Formats: sequence, C-alpha cells, structure tokens
Amino acid sequence: MLERYSRPQMRELWTLENKFRVWLEVELAVTRAWTELGEVPQDACDDIHAKADFDLDRILEIEETTKHDVIAFLSAVEEKVGDNSRFIHLGCTSSDIVDTANGVLLTRAGAILAEGIDRILGVLSDLAHRHKGLLCMGRTHGIHAEPTTYGLKFTGFYAEFLRHKERFEAARENIRVGKLSGAVGTFAHLSPELEERACAILGLEADPHSTQIVQRDRYAQFFTALAMLAGGIERLGLELRHLQRTEVLEVEEGFSKGQKGSSAMPHKKNPISAENLCGLARVIRGNSLAAMENQALWHERDISHSSVERMIMPDTTALVDYMLHRMSGVLERLVVKEDNIERNLMGSFGLFYSQRVLNKLIATGLKRQAAYEMVQKVAMRCWADRLQFEDEVRKDAEVNKHLESNDLDEAFDPSYYKRYEDVVFDRVFKGKQG
Repeated sequence: MLERYSRPQMRELWTLENKFRVWLEVELAVTRAWTELGEVPQDACDDIHAKADFDLDRILEIEETTKHDVIAFLSAVEEKVGDNSRFIHLGCTSSDIVDTANGVLLTRAGAILAEGIDRILGVLSDLAHRHKGLLCMGRTHGIHAEPTTYGLKFTGFYAEFLRHKERFEAARENIRVGKLSGAVGTFAHLSPELEERACAILGLEADPHSTQIVQRDRYAQFFTALAMLAGGIERLGLELRHLQRTEVLEVEEGFSKGQKGSSAMPHKKNPISAENLCGLARVIRGNSLAAMENQALWHERDISHSSVERMIMPDTTALVDYMLHRMSGVLERLVVKEDNIERNLMGSFGLFYSQRVLNKLIATGLKRQAAYEMVQKVAMRCWADRLQFEDEVRKDAEVNKHLESNDLDEAFDPSYYKRYEDVVFDRVFKGKQG
C-alpha cells in the first residue's frame, strides 16, 4: 500500500531505515538529557553522538536471533559506539523509545498532511470564487429542488475542509507527545525532569500520564480525524461522480490525450479518480476502527496494538496524503460545463419557482394549504404535460385572482436565489485564504 500510493516525502518518512533513525534520535535525546542532569559524562555523550549509527542489514540479522527489534537495534548501535554505549537506553524500556518515536513520526506525517489540506483548500477557494453567481439546480433526494450556485457548492466544501483542518490540527497536537517513564510509568529508573528535557529536544510534550505506553485514545483521535477527512474527500468525489453522469454532465474530470475509458466502449470518459478516492475512503475508515480497537489494552500494556500500528500508521497517512493531492489535481483540471448547467436548471420546466409563487399567494392573505393546493395543481399539470411552469401560472385563473403581473415578475426572477450569496461567502472566506 505504502509503495503504491505514497508520495516521496511520505514514503521516505515510513521506511524501515527512517524508523530506526528516529529511534536513534530518541536515544540520543535521552543521552543528552542524562548528560544535562549530570548522570552521563559530557565526553561520553559527545562520543555517543559522534559514533552512533547502524547498518539496517545488521539490525535485521540480529533480529533473526533476538526476535526483538529494539534489542536488535540497540545491539547494532552498540557495535558502532563501543564502550560508551553503556550510557545508551539508560533506564528505558522499549516502549519509551517506540512510543516517543511514534510521536515524532506522526507529528512529521501530520506536517506533510497539513500541506495537502492547505492545497485542497486553495483549489476549492479558487473554484468557489471563479464560479460565484453561476446559477445551477440544487437537488435533494437526487431530485430537482431549488437553484443554488456553483460558487456556493464549492464554498460548502471549502467550509467543510476548514473543519477537517481544525479537527486534524487538534489531533496532530494531541499526538505530539512522548513518554520516558519506564516499564509501568512510575519513572523508577528515570525521572520526570529527564522526560521533559528529552521530549523538548525532540519537539514533543511529555505525556502527563503514561503507563508503559502512551494511551491509545490519542492515536484513535488522530486516525479518526483522518477518517473524517477521507470522508470529506469521498463526499466531494461522490458529488463529482453524480455531476458527471451522462444525464447531468455539468462537470467532467480532465481527460488526457491518449487516455482510455473502457476496453470495450471507445466513447467512455469515466470519473475514475473520484471513484478511486471514494473506495480508498473505506480503507481509511477501517483503519480508524482498528485504531479505536487499540484503546483497550491489558493493565499497563500488552502488545496487541503493535502489529496493528505497524500497518495503519504508514498506510493511513500515505493514503490520505495521496487522496488529498489526487483530489486537488482532479479539481484543478475540472471541466465545468455551463451550457449543461443552464439546460439542467430549466430541465424541470421551471418548477423550482413553485415556493416563490406559494409565498406570494400566502402574502396576499390566503391560508397556506389553500395556496399550496393551488400551486401544486399547476405544478402537477406541468409535470404530466411537460409544460413550462411560468407560462401556466401566468395564465391560471385562480392565481391571477390574487397576484398581479408585477408580483409574478418578482416570483420568476432567478436572481432571487443568489441574493445572499455574498453573505455566505463573507461568512466562510472572511479572514481565510482565497
């Protein structure tokens, strides 16, 4: 999964080599913190920092015997450092290193993902402003309802992705912790001061309370925020898929020269990117469930979460990064077909004006149900006989008993439906990018 979908920056973050490099960062931070506290000689610390290294193949070779990756890692580093290696991993348990390194890795992954969120926000802002005022048919239950604008469509998605950004930033901050509290979180062979110093070197906060591990509600929040973000990409993808249906065809994914849509039907231009992204969102949701399953562990820790996280940490962050940038690419190349938008707007005979006529009748003093039945009768005739609603209303005797010609001019003015578009834009974009 990682190799297929991740971009280079994210892929490099989650290589096995880099995982051990971050473990080494943690070990060196602990050694430096011990030195600052006077427990490790300065010359020994300097020697460790100068020599600390490893060969990946050597770690894997040692692990074949130890069946323990942290011990194999430490053994490989010790071979490089020599005598002063006795000061490495001083007082620590494996999870001190692994969970603190996870905090570093997930924080760095979060920074990469934040760039992707900002990119999609920028594209959505551009689309919203470019298509502001472009009246189109709004649909509820998939059925023509009343007009909206393409500007408002994209503004709605922009507003949603702002919320995804806020949720993700909160989750990213919540995951930005380390722990160096020992085998059951009592600092038996360490100290809170050491933990705080080492975490600060790594750009982390010390978890206020840990057992042998950082508690997995933090991870559950992080992966749930990503699942909701993926769900937002899916909602946007589903909208594009519906709008590209042949009967609608208001937008179209960019279709490159030489691209093929079907092995059997040469005419096909399919919304494959949107479909792919909708499918990948299902994977992200499944991974978030796995993260929630990891919350309940035995006592101060068991290891049932570890195998899960080796899969979901790289796969989820890589997939969401891919999804953000692929969707941004789709939107950047999106073809908006204004002629079809106008055709579809009037494709239901102007029946969307029905509530305007209804409200005009109510304003004359008619009871709501009487006015509703009067308008519905005309509307159903238009549906049945494919007649233009405005024409039928203007010549309906009952309606004309209550409404003047100027009342009907106002009722059938399409600009009415976008009179508050500026207000919505100001609410959403004021002080934001775009």
